Amino acid sequence: MSSKTNRVVVIGVAGDSGCGKSTFLGRLKDLFGEEFMTVICLDDYHSLDRKQRKATGITALDPRANNFDLMYEQIKALKEGKSVMKPIYNHETGLIDPPELIEPNKVIVIEGLHPIYDERVRKLLDFSIYLDLSNEVKIAWKIQRDMAERGHTLSDVVQAIESRRPDFEAYIDPQKAHADIIIQILPTNLLPHDSEQKVLRVRLIQRTGVEGLEPAYLFDEGSTISWIPCGTKLTCSYPGIKLFSGPDSWLGQPVSVLEIDGQFDRLEEMVYIENHLSSTNTKFYGELTQLLLKHPDYPGSNNGTGLLQIIVGLKMRATFEKLTQPVEPVTA
Repeated sequence: MSSKTNRVVVIGVAGDSGCGKSTFLGRLKDLFGEEFMTVICLDDYHSLDRKQRKATGITALDPRANNFDLMYEQIKALKEGKSVMKPIYNHETGLIDPPELIEPNKVIVIEGLHPIYDERVRKLLDFSIYLDLSNEVKIAWKIQRDMAERGHTLSDVVQAIESRRPDFEAYIDPQKAHADIIIQILPTNLLPHDSEQKVLRVRLIQRTGVEGLEPAYLFDEGSTISWIPCGTKLTCSYPGIKLFSGPDSWLGQPVSVLEIDGQFDRLEEMVYIENHLSSTNTKFYGELTQLLLKHPDYPGSNNGTGLLQIIVGLKMRATFEKLTQPVEPVTA
């Protein structure tokens, strides 16, 4: 008879604000079940409230504005199956509220600006992803959102991005060197001048040599593949769609890349792409497409963002199942 393990699996989701963490977490809930997954926003470990940050000139991106000792102690305790009293950062008031009780769960996701920053916390992670938004796309998205929804001027938006840039480059961006997987969102190569960044090129950068992580690829493992799918099998508006798969070097490390440039019109037709992908960790034919169809309104559903986020989620599920599988007792 096998004995069930009560292992708590800890996942880190890193990236700047507005890079798609919330959408990715929504997709993870489909895979793990909302009741079995606890999400901890690392803003709760701010050691300085909004007023203190303004007075000192220290931004939330700066490690000095965050309590990494408490973060480490509490994530470690949860991984060991113990409850913690987690602080709460109130985004509306900018104050730190009284703490709340957090019980251990099957999956604990820590998300925010610094999940891979502190080496002690990083060692607790069973799987880590960095969502990497290129500067051109970040500016275009922020302009669209802040000018359309919040009435900001173009100079306000650009100034806000530029004021964050030094701390972002110093403390947030370097974390991607330690992530198991990086999802990069870049300007398209299919259009010469796409200033609005409506068409995107999305790259899944998978570190090779990570235990238990088998990179997803197109057609033939290890080969360099550039593929423009058949137009009669996949409906794509101008400028169409192009896929790439192959080995590469990234930040001095060997990686495997899967890239989707362009967008498609009908989500149900993505099964045609899925059919040519390998090592996606799906459990049945069409599962990837089915998960995509679950949330057609999610941002990035009609380009590589949604598809590659789901592949990462499936790999996280595979890691979870491997780490929590029943342990067979040793018999004499």
